[in-house]
Amino acid sequence: MRPPGIADNRFTFAYIFAAIEPGTDNAFALVMPEVNTDAMQQFLDGFAATIAKDEHVAMVLDQAGWHGAKALRVPTNITLVPLPPYSPELSPVERVWLHLKERFLSHRLLNDYDSILDAACAAWNRLLAEAGRITSLTSYPWILAVKP
Repeated sequence: MRPPGIADNRFTFAYIFAAIEPGTDNAFALVMPEVNTDAMQQFLDGFAATIAKDEHVAMVLDQAGWHGAKALRVPTNITLVPLPPYSPELSPVERVWLHLKERFLSHRLLNDYDSILDAACAAWNRLLAEAGRITSLTSYPWILAVKP
């Protein structure tokens, strides 16, 4: 359990969309003002642009509505692989979210969307600056066993 802290009753959010490669520190993220099909499309298009021409990525994700919306145009170098329902423990990025929340994002009062955006970006950049951190968070033995 987390200790009690100050609560802010305002409702302004920013969302981190991220792709990580388990067993490495390779990661890509965008911070977006909404979670919806359009935001997912922007994320997929941005991520696809970072993939080498001779590579293809299997992106494992949960079954949030915007992850598999029929309106998505999934880039040809990405295959979306949905996890079974209610199985967040199978998604390595869930440990990344927990780490970001515990270390950088909880128990903070931020004034507005720009402050939230800055905090989310700073948290992500601090995570990337910690050599080996993403690797240690996402190296599930079962994933490493199937990775080529």
